[in-house]
Order: sequence, then C-alpha cells, then structure tokens
Amino acid sequence: MPIITKAGLPVNSILKKEGVRLQETNEREDAIQIAILNLMPMKEDTELQLLRKLSNTEKNVQVTFVKVTNHKSKNASEEHLKNFYEDFSTVKQRKWDGFIITGAPIELLQFEQVTYWEELEHIMEWTKTNVKSTLHICWGGQAGLYYHYKIPKNLLPDKKFGVFKHFINDNNSLLVNGLEQNFMAPHSRHTTVSAENIEKVDDLIITSFSNEAGVFLVENKEKTQIFDMGHLEYDLYTLDREYKRDKEKGLEIKEPENYYEGNEPKDTWRKNGDIFYSNWVNYYLDK
Repeated sequence: MPIITKAGLPVNSILKKEGVRLQETNEREDAIQIAILNLMPMKEDTELQLLRKLSNTEKNVQVTFVKVTNHKSKNASEEHLKNFYEDFSTVKQRKWDGFIITGAPIELLQFEQVTYWEELEHIMEWTKTNVKSTLHICWGGQAGLYYHYKIPKNLLPDKKFGVFKHFINDNNSLLVNGLEQNFMAPHSRHTTVSAENIEKVDDLIITSFSNEAGVFLVENKEKTQIFDMGHLEYDLYTLDREYKRDKEKGLEIKEPENYYEGNEPKDTWRKNGDIFYSNWVNYYLDK
C-alpha cells in the first residue's frame, strides 16, 4: 500500500527512486491519518526518514506535516513550510489516528525556555482527546514525559551518541512485537530520564531499556502516549553526518559508539526501525 503525501514534496522524488510506493494527493479518506510536528532543523532529512519508516506497513498511510507558529526555522525556507506544512490551527480541527512529535536540538534549555513551549503544551494537551496514539521522539519524548507526568530530564556527563543494545522489558507490548532481545537502536542526546521516576508513575510502563543508553521506550497503559528516547527512524549516515558536522565546528565530540566498521557505518538497526514503525501503525493506529 502507498504512503500518501502532498504533491510536489521534494523528498517524494527520492522515495520514488528507492522504490517506495507513493501517492500524491490532498486527501484519501480510507487511509490511516498521521500528522507529524517536525521540530528538527533539517526538515527534509526528517521528512525522508519518517516517510521511509511509515511506508513499510501494508496499510494506506497519509502523512501531514505540521509546524509551530512561534518559531522561525533557520534551515528550511518559508516557501517549503508554506507549501508543504500545515499550521496547528488547521490540524486541530479534526481527529487523527497518529501524531508524531519529533526531537529538537534544544536539550540544554529548560523546557520553559523554549520559544514555542506554550504552543507545544497546548498541542500535547490536545492530543489527549484528538489522537489515537501520539509518538514522541528523543527530546519530544522527554518533553512529553515532563508535560504529561512532570518527569524531569537529567543532564548526562557526556553525550549519549552511537548505536546501543536494548532489551525488551514488557513482552506484552505489541510495539516491540518481532524485535529480538538485545536489538540495536541509535541515540544522539545530551540528556536522559530516570527509570526510577518513571516507575513511580502507575500509568507508565518501561517497554524497553538499555544498560548503556538507559530508558528507551515508555508507554502509558492506554497506549495513547508513546515516548521514544532514541532514533529508530535514523538512516545509515545520520550519525556520521552529525559527527562530521560537530567536528567541523570544533566541538568536543566522540566518535559514535558501536557504529563504524572500519571507516564506514554498519547497518544494525534499519530492520528494527521498520518493525517498530509498522507495529505502531498496525496495532495502535489501524482503523
């Protein structure tokens, strides 16, 4: 089944070359409807990564990209945002099967210091009654846990950067159905959340944990709020680009752990990302 996007979205041409079944249309009523609040600076990279993952299901999935109004993007053109993104004021008028809140490179700020925090609070509150299941990614996951459950984020002594092993803590969760124990997943963050704080909340379940990277997947018992501390959507070269970018800037950055084989990245998580996103669509969003 196709992934359905707006006509002319630039990454569509890449997806077509990769053999992704894609349909360009404004609306398809029989499709699972997912809105993505893309907070990442490199909008098109994130668009491509998430569309790849959401295209792996056998369902018709239509994706709408959403932007915040209280922030001006430095890396995406106004024309791109105008043509291919919706304001939340438009999106909030309807119900959605799925909603994704991406990460953002603002971990070192307190949540209340983020320019669009009040708007994001409003969006997260709205998801409680208008979305079947909301997936929060990385900083978005920490923001969601803070807003919904008052769980703070904690600064790490060093950036958690690389690809790490994870074990399944809740075998009853369909979100990890088909994933093996010690499955690999990427992380790229300066902050974390405490398992002890999460375990104090009766409504939350730690679905997956890493001895090296800490808490990975958290779900509420209703499966309406999912918090993902890593990046199963990342492509093979994302960590490589981040590493080289920071080195060129003269920043202190260690080589991503468990990532390179020789001088080239080793793909150890792509299949896991495909399974994870397919599970979310098939078991949590399907009509």
